[in-house]
Amino acid sequence: MSGRDRGSATAELAVGLPALTLFLVVGLSAVSAVTTQLRCLSAARDGALAAARGEAGATAARRAAPPGATVTLTFDGDTVRARVQAPVAPLGRLLSGLTVTAESVATVEPGVPEPVR
Repeated sequence: MSGRDRGSATAELAVGLPALTLFLVVGLSAVSAVTTQLRCLSAARDGALAAARGEAGATAARRAAPPGATVTLTFDGDTVRARVQAPVAPLGRLLSGLTVTAESVATVEPGVPEPVR
């Protein structure tokens, strides 16, 4: 090893490590966002179906929703729409600001007099 090459591995590591850390944070954020989106979708589906059957749709949606999610049920004639919004926090409160939303629509079952809100 010549004198000019001495310490080059340390310099390359110092340049590459921040890029690797950024890649890891972006990857964890993406996985967290997808997981939260899937949980919101499942909660919206559960809420819409429960409300269409005459059950408490908001309760069913909140049970399946991720923490901090908001659940909204909208009734329009013979359909019910459930909307679930949740914040994505991949590294706790350190990185926040991303919100995912999922919606689901179901037709109210025949014989259900008034959907439970």
